[in-house]
Amino acid sequence: MKNVYKLAVDGYRGLTAVEEYVNSSGIPRGLLELMRIRASQINGCAVCVDMHSHKARSVGESDERLWSVSAWRDTPFFTDAERAALALTESMTRIADNSAGVPDDSWDEAAAHFADKELAALVTAIATVNAWNRINVSARLIAGSFR
Repeated sequence: MKNVYKLAVDGYRGLTAVEEYVNSSGIPRGLLELMRIRASQINGCAVCVDMHSHKARSVGESDERLWSVSAWRDTPFFTDAERAALALTESMTRIADNSAGVPDDSWDEAAAHFADKELAALVTAIATVNAWNRINVSARLIAGSFR
């Protein structure tokens, strides 16, 4: 279904409005793009991995950070705050894997690095990229199609 967004134009506009909020929330754009990449890797959304990798490069993310976002725990390229955001991203994306939802340690670590308003923006960003992933994967969109 290559025209899913044309067929669901109001839904597309709604998700885009949420993205505008997230992008203006004060969370560094590079971190948002890395989080979007990580969720998209987990969900197998090639469209979003491709798109957000390009966007991350355009806001100054290095090749090393892009190449290693899937192995963020094992590299020296991320700050403690970024690690907390990536852990929260993984926990929320894999929410069905934990009967209690997001583990307390993941939430507590993110809350230690981000103020409540920032944390709310992170949660919204993660929820939104997961929505985009599910639409793109379900509609079988192809990487590179966003360009």
